[in-house]
Amino acid sequence: MTRFTSLLGALAVAGLTCLAAPPAGAIEVQQVKSPGGITAWLAQDKLNPIISLRFAWRGGAALDPAGREGLARMVAALLDEGAGDMDARAFRAALEDRSIGLSFDSSFDEFGGSLQMLTEHRDTAAGLLALALTRPRFDADALTRVRSQALARLRRDAESPDTVAQVRLFSEIFSGHAYGRRSRGTLESVPRIGPEDLRRFQAERLARDVLVVGVAGDITAAELGRLLDRAFGDLPEKSAPARIPEVAPKIDSRTLVARLKVPQSSIAFAAPGVKRADPDYYAAYVLNYILGGGGFTSRLHEEVREKRGLAYSAGTSLYPLRHSALILGGAATANARVKETLDVVRAEWRRMADGGVSAEELENAKTYLTGSFPLRLTALGGIAGMLLGMQIENLGPDFIDRYNGLIEAVDAESVARVARRLLDPARLLVVVAGEPEGLAPTE
Repeated sequence: MTRFTSLLGALAVAGLTCLAAPPAGAIEVQQVKSPGGITAWLAQDKLNPIISLRFAWRGGAALDPAGREGLARMVAALLDEGAGDMDARAFRAALEDRSIGLSFDSSFDEFGGSLQMLTEHRDTAAGLLALALTRPRFDADALTRVRSQALARLRRDAESPDTVAQVRLFSEIFSGHAYGRRSRGTLESVPRIGPEDLRRFQAERLARDVLVVGVAGDITAAELGRLLDRAFGDLPEKSAPARIPEVAPKIDSRTLVARLKVPQSSIAFAAPGVKRADPDYYAAYVLNYILGGGGFTSRLHEEVREKRGLAYSAGTSLYPLRHSALILGGAATANARVKETLDVVRAEWRRMADGGVSAEELENAKTYLTGSFPLRLTALGGIAGMLLGMQIENLGPDFIDRYNGLIEAVDAESVARVARRLLDPARLLVVVAGEPEGLAPTE
């Protein structure tokens, strides 16, 4: 539903074979303020004549009005479907003719986008972005097409065990809260979204006071200041008042089943997590890597797949939200093996909560997490995205330099303490979508 126009063709013509960036330790973060008062963080890199912007507004799909779920996603899909005097075809041509990549998307907590361009087209790219943000057309034919695509996706989702399990999980955990609603909307809400809803979102949410920008590439601070004003200077100064309440996840030991006639069930499970600003975040980050976030090296993968062949994969991830936090996990297995898979997951939950981690597991996790971090900063888009996230999470401009130290400071005692805090088997909610055999669901 969103689009990134590829830069590969232009790069090949220019003889540029990669979007290479300097090593993580060599990244200097500049805090830039435009003449018009718009701020951004910049990592300047003149290796290639390319600029990457990542931008976001605080407040995403969680602010969709009741009965209009899917609104933020719909706006994201339509902002580049024509603007000003250009219809969708003309606007797309203006981007593609200059190899400009423009995309929008939305999460629960942010609405954002990406702009990538060759340096020579930066002014044009900024102008097109400004046009999309301030004068989107929301033409009837584009709205009809995008709405049809959204509804088709929702119908497919209703038959997808993975999606059904995740939707049910979130609706249980966040019942009565915005996080429990579908960010993609529903078959009932999406048809209700009209041009007036789209324009209200654009006018009320896309304002300078909630804007965050990260930039990497071939541009100086002074040049970036002018580009920021060109791209975002005509936005409203203030967004409409909005508030999402804090919410404690409603998690217990239930096992719920959503019946689907499929040969393989999808398992989704959740436990309370930690927010990004929690002092235990980095200990939880290391813990998660060892438990289920480390791919082939994690305990869940080893016990579920390697030793027993129950599923192709099983894993976990930290899921910090602005107003809550979870540990999410999942697996997919044959209907006849769902109960055994869940027994193994729960056993590993207890084992880590009771016994913590070994010195070898801790050292291997820290080695990987520190060694792989620079790989996230080998492309301009990754750097711009990192600068954006650093601002959203209030990590400070020196976070890249501090990251390894934060990981190295995690010891076995802190991991064990956080495991006891988070991995309570009585607070592990499970949803199975499929036709699991021999499993007695709580509901």
